[in-house]
Amino acid sequence: MDDAQRHATRNLESQSAHGHAPGPGRRLFLGGLLGAAAAAATAGAARAATGPAASTSAETGQTRPIPPSAIGMHLYTMRDPLARDFEGTLEKLAAIGYATVGVSGRHGHSAADIRRMLDATGLKAVLEHVAYETVTGSGLPQALEDVRTLGGKWIVVPSLPGSLLSPAGYREAARKLNQAGLTARDAGLKVLFHNHEPDHRTVNGQQLYDILLAETDPHLVGFELDLYWAAKGGAKNPADYFNENRHRFPALHVKDMAPDGDFADVGSGVLDFRHMFASARRGGVKQWLVEHDRPADPFASARTSYEYLRDVRF
Repeated sequence: MDDAQRHATRNLESQSAHGHAPGPGRRLFLGGLLGAAAAAATAGAARAATGPAASTSAETGQTRPIPPSAIGMHLYTMRDPLARDFEGTLEKLAAIGYATVGVSGRHGHSAADIRRMLDATGLKAVLEHVAYETVTGSGLPQALEDVRTLGGKWIVVPSLPGSLLSPAGYREAARKLNQAGLTARDAGLKVLFHNHEPDHRTVNGQQLYDILLAETDPHLVGFELDLYWAAKGGAKNPADYFNENRHRFPALHVKDMAPDGDFADVGSGVLDFRHMFASARRGGVKQWLVEHDRPADPFASARTSYEYLRDVRF
């Protein structure tokens, strides 16, 4: 995420500093994704937050867990401890129970070095975040080779340049992502796109994210849906994305939102993940990757978030 992530974080800090919590104009997903709504909700509101799909599932006993092999950590969360001790951080994540990681920043290590450390700790890399300019430029072949070395299967564009934040820019990006997707397919990999809040803006009557969904080839380009940033941007219910664009979302960034709109450990915030996950299979979700952009204690956050995903049923 790097520059785009830092930019988004600065925007969030600015909002918090000026007392701007998410207002009613920002739809945080249909079906009650405010969950218990800052612990002040009534019992009726809590039942509404669960959503009809989750209630029906609970009544029929057809709930299921996330497979242990599908619970991962996006390593942006752990960037500070990784910078001090990369392999030791991986060892601690494996001890918590994580099975997979998404790579975001190598901290001076080569892809081969990281693969060796992953193998030593029993973790598996499923993807790496690589800049848009690299994926759409001459650096793509080496980037694909590095993802293969890491053991991943997806090369993920974390954000688009600010100069492309328009309908025309997103159409250009869709064309270039399709081209990169062809090259990635030849290498046995797939290109994914990761969203931030600006991707869900409506410009000239068109939601930018929907342009990418409509104008990229489903066989060549998929999506890593960041649930926090989609909520922050007022996007659709993930169930709608999953149902309308089946099998296009192989990976999720599971990131929770505090009542004031800040980041929260997974399961401790206001987003109703059970409701979101109920349609995950239709979306083709194979990896649930934990992320917290600014954890006070990265390892405590990692443990709390893992335990939630381990125990959640939907």
